Amino acid sequence: MKYYLIAGEKSGDLHASNLMKELKLRDENAEFRVWGGDEMQKVGGEIVRHFKETAFMGFAEVIANLPKIYGFIKECKKDILNYKPDVVILVDYAGFNLRIAKFAKNKGFRTFYYISPKVWAWNQKRALKIKKVVDRMFVIMHFEQEFYRKFDYEVDYVGNPLFDAISQFEPNQNFLADNQLSDKPIIAVLPGSRKQEIKNMLSVMLEVRNQFADYQFVVAGVDSIPSELYDSVKEANLPIVFNQTYDLLAHAKSALVTSGTATLETALFNVPQVVCYKTSPISYSIAKRLIKVPYISLVNLIAQKEAVKELIQKDFSVEKVSDELQKTLENPNPIKKDYAEMRAKIETEGTSKRTAELMWGYLNA
Repeated sequence: MKYYLIAGEKSGDLHASNLMKELKLRDENAEFRVWGGDEMQKVGGEIVRHFKETAFMGFAEVIANLPKIYGFIKECKKDILNYKPDVVILVDYAGFNLRIAKFAKNKGFRTFYYISPKVWAWNQKRALKIKKVVDRMFVIMHFEQEFYRKFDYEVDYVGNPLFDAISQFEPNQNFLADNQLSDKPIIAVLPGSRKQEIKNMLSVMLEVRNQFADYQFVVAGVDSIPSELYDSVKEANLPIVFNQTYDLLAHAKSALVTSGTATLETALFNVPQVVCYKTSPISYSIAKRLIKVPYISLVNLIAQKEAVKELIQKDFSVEKVSDELQKTLENPNPIKKDYAEMRAKIETEGTSKRTAELMWGYLNA
């Protein structure tokens, strides 16, 4: 069969690649054409656009780049028509993928969605739109199945693919030596995987280091980002490790983490953290009016309480980040206790396998 997959960021690229591996085990004639990244390409995906070209965050940033985004959408629609896939598989990335879902459905293509848009967080009635344009939805949060039932839409709960990714992780025993890191305990700095995130977050995260002389701050970098965005790291003479986030977390005592999938990854490595987030004033003002959930981090949303401190917008300051980071170092046990309770709610194995089996079954029904 011919599969057309679209993932718009680094985590989606990883989860889509693991799904592709499982689909290949069931379909020896599988062909993949993708919008994604290096991981999907490694599995055999013929890449149309890399996510580093298409990733935008925040309402203001999206509006500023609308002509470019609409150009990508037009290009994607044309490419789907030319490729004529047996199924279009959309992975998270709601703003782009929901438009493609509507187009693909109207043109008669099967539409699957893996990793639901966070419609439960804001504008919940988008679930009705999803019901119309998505043939099968595969959700990864334990509460999403019940959420969609409120809209008379049955979806498949497949578990969280992060457990697949982490279970496949093979630690580098020479991580410290390979990256010329000292014996000081590590504070991991995870500023995000998008340009806007790094621009908004990194400088404050780095300034905090002056209060923690007994620790070494190590930045998790991604090589899909223009190198000049990390100039402040180089100027501060701080270590940066590219594409080694899991190894970094495996060695970290605590972490400063930009809100997103990385918050849950950090929790699954049992590393205490401070969740940080800052966007443009316009984007924040709009989001504050629309968002219907009490937390922004996946950790707190799953735990249904403030397991980790969230410092958002004006609260994201050197002083407050320093204070909260100090607390994680002095008393990490309450956070780790909450991590254990959260993990018990969501721990699953074989998410990619389960999803591929369901997809293959639906395609051959």
